[in-house]
Amino acid sequence: MERNEFLSALGIGALGVCMGSCLSACSKSDSGAPSSGNNTNNPPPPAGTTFTADLGSSLTNIGDTKVSNGIILARVAAGNTASSFTAVQVACTHEGTSINYNNGQGVFICPLHGSIFSKTGAVVQGPASTALKQYAISITGSTLTVTV
Repeated sequence: MERNEFLSALGIGALGVCMGSCLSACSKSDSGAPSSGNNTNNPPPPAGTTFTADLGSSLTNIGDTKVSNGIILARVAAGNTASSFTAVQVACTHEGTSINYNNGQGVFICPLHGSIFSKTGAVVQGPASTALKQYAISITGSTLTVTV
């Protein structure tokens, strides 16, 4: 085999490998349907799980967030009432990637494929088609508790 033939064959083979792996990395789940977010990176919290935050030292500013036990808790308004906070599952319902809270827009955003969810977890923009699970919040004194 001549040098030029070898390099040409190598280039085509490498391109095929790259295209296959690159395309599969950006594809949906194998079934083609949205996943439930139950992947190994972000498993859902078990029932009965509680998540607490001391409001005297954390979540003091609007937009602050805290993630624990598969839940993302965000301060969405001033004051220490339950309505000043929201808690939803941290795993995007499309592929299970951890979402982030965007205070400027007042929404949760998945950084992987751009799904957007409202403060209550409703789908605003896909590709996700299933809402995030929202959790109950209670406040006693300066302790906020999220219950699954």
